[in-house]
Amino acid sequence: MSVVISGGGPAGMMLGLMLARAGVEVTVLEKHGDFLRDFRGDTVHASTVRLMDELGLGRKFAALPQSRLGNLVVQPPGSAPVALSAYERLRPPYNYIAMIPQWDLLNFLVAEARQEPAFTLRMNTEATGLLRDSGRVTGVRYRTRDGEEGELRADLTVAADGRHSTLRRAAGLAAQEFPVPFDTWWFRLPRHPHEQAQPPSLVPGFGSGDMVLSFARTDYFQIAYFRAKGADPQLRAEGIERFRERIARLLPQYADRVDQLASLDDLHLLDVRLNRLDRWYTDGLLLIGDAAHAMSPAGGVGINLAIQDAVAAATLLAEPLRRGRPTVAALARVQHRRLRPTVIMQRMQRVLHSVLFEPVLTGKRAGPPARLVALARHVPGFPVLLSRLIAFGPLPEHAPAFARRDA
Repeated sequence: MSVVISGGGPAGMMLGLMLARAGVEVTVLEKHGDFLRDFRGDTVHASTVRLMDELGLGRKFAALPQSRLGNLVVQPPGSAPVALSAYERLRPPYNYIAMIPQWDLLNFLVAEARQEPAFTLRMNTEATGLLRDSGRVTGVRYRTRDGEEGELRADLTVAADGRHSTLRRAAGLAAQEFPVPFDTWWFRLPRHPHEQAQPPSLVPGFGSGDMVLSFARTDYFQIAYFRAKGADPQLRAEGIERFRERIARLLPQYADRVDQLASLDDLHLLDVRLNRLDRWYTDGLLLIGDAAHAMSPAGGVGINLAIQDAVAAATLLAEPLRRGRPTVAALARVQHRRLRPTVIMQRMQRVLHSVLFEPVLTGKRAGPPARLVALARHVPGFPVLLSRLIAFGPLPEHAPAFARRDA
């Protein structure tokens, strides 16, 4: 019984850890030499925090450097600020979303997984294709950074290699694409010492044709700039001074520090995609996370949905793997279990695109949607309901018994 996982992101590492705890031989292939890549998803939602406790990792996870995501507060013209979320009103101790650099999270998961004799991680090793025998996937071809090529056979191959999945392409699987009205440019600005004592919050800024969202981190602000999809060439043609002016207009409280953006190289473009495979598996191959369903950054749910996929896959496939090769029907059960939560969250994102983003980016509105503000202001339970949907998602997973450990 053996599994090869392509992709050492949160989903791949979580699946590797849990299957190794079940005694399944697991090899994770990660094409990079480390995890130090900026502006990856850094939100660890309440469902994942709870999962850490169930795995016996809660205390160690809590000791990692992190902050807590603040509530989304909007300022309608001519009226008082309104909080659209209320994470602190969820049931403790899972009443927050942690902000933690993804490289810290991945290094943490790797350290725990390496305590399991059945776990192997091969860095600087990229899965480049699939091995097949009589139509069944039986492993992967790989290439190391040094140019060495080889083959690795396994009873199950898992593609957790992201939205541009090499193994998905090799399997001939095509995703259904949903329209997305924007791309996102990430950057950071310094957070002054006196600001670091203030409660964290999510601060939006609305323009006519663009908008921003500022996340308070420990000593800096992580900022997402949203503009119509495909606008990157125009933005870069305008130059850094014009971009600084845009940010100072959208977030005037940061006007004193926009000159910290030295050039447009300080911006990191995310080509936003929202898609989903009709079928997440073939005989011998399972796709999870962004490889099966790319998510928009709206709500920041992508990483946690991918981790939920990993938990479901481990739960449903550990026993079939102990007995040998999992059947196609066993792989189908993973998709069946995770399809409904994925569809619900993607529909929520599409609603947010049409209600929150598109009117601003097309110049039809320069502020938060009035109906959303009215719901938050006049329906007491609305911010809590929205917070729970984002923090836990629909049908959240729990760690199976074989993966649980005492703290």
